[in-house]
Amino acid sequence: MDWSHSLRLAAPEELLSVAALVLLLAAAWTGGARAARTINWIAIAALVLAALLVLPVVTGGASGPDTLAFSDLFAANAFSGFAKLLILVSSAAALAVAPPFFERAGGYRAEYPVLVLLAAVGMCLMVSATNLLTLYVGLELNSLAAYVLAAFLRVDDRSAEAGLKYFVLGALASGILLFGMSLTYGFTGTIMFTGIAEALRGDVAMGAVFGLTFVLAGLAFKISAVPFHMWTPDVYEGAPTPVTTLFATAPKVAALALTALVALQAFGTQADAWRQIVIFAALASIIVGALGAIGQDNIKRLLAYSSINNVGFILIGLACATQAGLSAMLVYLAIYVPMTLGGFVAVLMFRDRDGQPVESIAQLAGLSRERAVLAGCFAVIMFSLAGIPPLFGFWGKFVVFQAAVEADLILLALIGIAASVISAFYYLKVVKALYFDEPTGIAVGRSDWVHQAILAVCALAVSPLGYLLTRCLADWAGKAAAALMLPV
Repeated sequence: MDWSHSLRLAAPEELLSVAALVLLLAAAWTGGARAARTINWIAIAALVLAALLVLPVVTGGASGPDTLAFSDLFAANAFSGFAKLLILVSSAAALAVAPPFFERAGGYRAEYPVLVLLAAVGMCLMVSATNLLTLYVGLELNSLAAYVLAAFLRVDDRSAEAGLKYFVLGALASGILLFGMSLTYGFTGTIMFTGIAEALRGDVAMGAVFGLTFVLAGLAFKISAVPFHMWTPDVYEGAPTPVTTLFATAPKVAALALTALVALQAFGTQADAWRQIVIFAALASIIVGALGAIGQDNIKRLLAYSSINNVGFILIGLACATQAGLSAMLVYLAIYVPMTLGGFVAVLMFRDRDGQPVESIAQLAGLSRERAVLAGCFAVIMFSLAGIPPLFGFWGKFVVFQAAVEADLILLALIGIAASVISAFYYLKVVKALYFDEPTGIAVGRSDWVHQAILAVCALAVSPLGYLLTRCLADWAGKAAAALMLPV
């Protein structure tokens, strides 16, 4: 094994690991809000630098044996690089909006950015996995940090409840995933994805099918796909809003990329065996997410169901089991991140005169007459999430449905299009409250400049100006899809 080659390929993960350890020591030796803010900005710088290290891998379309490291246990190809870019950028944005929230809630602690860095290392390992062992190490490193982050606001009972629910259900999902991995290993004799794919060619033993099913069920929890979605609304509502902002973006990208990695590499030779599972999860997530959001009055719970709904659309691309379907899935993910990030940053900006968070949709009534720019940016994001042209969210749904039609999944595409009409209702309900209901005069608190800057960038990204990125985004996603599909 060429150690220098392996260490070079894993440079982003090494950078984040060293930064997390150094900042952990700094957090132990220093104290106070000023030190915590300094550590926070250093962590953001580390995430941005890691993203810059990943960028050439994506633009160059890296693939093949030269992208494998540590005795083929780790892959730094264009697919993993594409996912890492989204993970690192969204993690940095989630860190940037955290200090003002926690300082209002009782003080910002330096352990928070350290936990985010460790979670980012786990997420990067997840999308670079080439075997079941690396997959599980990355998944658990991310999960253990996430459990603490969900319960980080110790003075808030809702945060403690969210952390406990996430931990208990996450442990159950990990058990299901481990059971599926053990069955897969038992019936294939290997933990390597390429070896599993070769062992599953031709007739498949019933035990291997059960292993495949349990692995996908464990991953379905991580992406909050129906019927493993029950934790999402409670955790999104109860966790501190900066944590929810992180949960809805970076870990979602990592888990969906990992699901595609396992389905198309490890089980790629048996697409017919898992396609029905993915189709069911996709349609159920679209419908349950849309119907569940209709009756919500809490904006964080509504965005949680919106996340479930969007996962369903993304899974349509996976169900195609083609390079075009995977490329469409990645394009949708790249568009989903700024939409969701902007939505939760806007939620952080909804505050009353005393700086207390405002989460009720009814209390946001008439916001356009009091904070016109904030209401306008939030309305753009809501319209984009609904998939209304010419906003960029429409392009995400379009490429996914186009890939489904090309894969002869026409009925799936038609049902998805019909179900997307339902989801438009609750997004428009929020816009109606902002612009047409009588003002309540509640959400009039001022916002931090970082929140304003990130919200403006996200709103511009999903506006018609976002279409300027279409060609570049499609090119990168195509290279990433080709890098993943090549071994199979």
